[in-house]
Amino acid sequence: MGPYCRLIFFGVVLPTVRMTHQYPSLTSEQKRELQDITRRIVAPGKGILAADESVGSMAKRLSQIGVENSEENRRQYRQLLFSADERIDSCIGGVIFFHETLYQKSDDGTPFVNMIKDRGILVGIKVDKGLVPLLGTNGETTTQGLDGLSERCAQYKKDGADFAKWRCVLKISDTSPSQLSITENANVLARYASICQQHGIVPIVEPEILPDGDHDLKRCQYITEKVLSAVYKAMSDHHVYLEGSLLKPNMVTPGHSCPTKYSPEEIAMATVTALRRTVPPAVAGVTFLSGGQSEEEASINLNAINNCHLSKPWALTFSFGRALQASALNTWRGLKENADNATEEFIKRAKVNSLASQGKYFGIGSAGQSLIAANYAY
Repeated sequence: MGPYCRLIFFGVVLPTVRMTHQYPSLTSEQKRELQDITRRIVAPGKGILAADESVGSMAKRLSQIGVENSEENRRQYRQLLFSADERIDSCIGGVIFFHETLYQKSDDGTPFVNMIKDRGILVGIKVDKGLVPLLGTNGETTTQGLDGLSERCAQYKKDGADFAKWRCVLKISDTSPSQLSITENANVLARYASICQQHGIVPIVEPEILPDGDHDLKRCQYITEKVLSAVYKAMSDHHVYLEGSLLKPNMVTPGHSCPTKYSPEEIAMATVTALRRTVPPAVAGVTFLSGGQSEEEASINLNAINNCHLSKPWALTFSFGRALQASALNTWRGLKENADNATEEFIKRAKVNSLASQGKYFGIGSAGQSLIAANYAY
């Protein structure tokens, strides 16, 4: 039919309409590379360690255990995670780095990137530049960092990164998310994804709906569906290769101030239903953020999601930060003599979430402290 199409409506010939056309954006080799990276990250039983907290976020973490937020302390803490033994090789498919961490080394001079890649684990990098206000809204935000992103991605690829992460944030209230917030953040995520793929970097697309508020499960599901629908419309508009991308959404949960308590099975049904209504099966995998849930709560809910009886065409796994690290951080407390025990705590959570990503976790641990941080931002 070509790029033009003449429409006939009830026998009336309408004016000729020019159809959209996509020019080649990625070669077959580029697509194969992107798809291979995604498959390795979300291979059965594997998920992502999100160790990409910014300097500001690490300040909050370290202050909670009375440790100074120095570059050396941040290095020591990341080192205890990255030095975990071969037990995590079957649990962790990728690690997201912060810019600073990508260029740090262990005590013996081994670059952190090599410590991870030598284990067959892929290295990722946080590439956004943080949240900025959306003027004229009720405290809503978008994410900056598109300027210079192409050049940064080219350099990060040379320096060992094979995937990236970009976080946009939306919140639920009586007036939000606004249509402006939904549309703007969807387009920003799609543009970021397109730029990453041009440089052989798999984009993790993260539209996080914050758990702040007293909204119920039904409202979170409704908003999640609206947001994800907009994201994948934008991804289509920007010609993003879905098979070479990952989604990092919130689980569908009630607001942390909601008086109604929901079971893991109810959360799982709402989450999987929202994904089925909005996320194309071509997407390589869904790697959930923990969203301030306790370590145990996040694992139990992930397990329930994987046991949901509805058809699930994607890998459903984890990309946890606090829900993989909280026990390790509390055990370490800035003391070298605690490092080995802290590493063991991280390994335990990695193994638990590996099981949960396969629907095989049924134990109840003690890691139950809420990790909610209001208006959480990097």
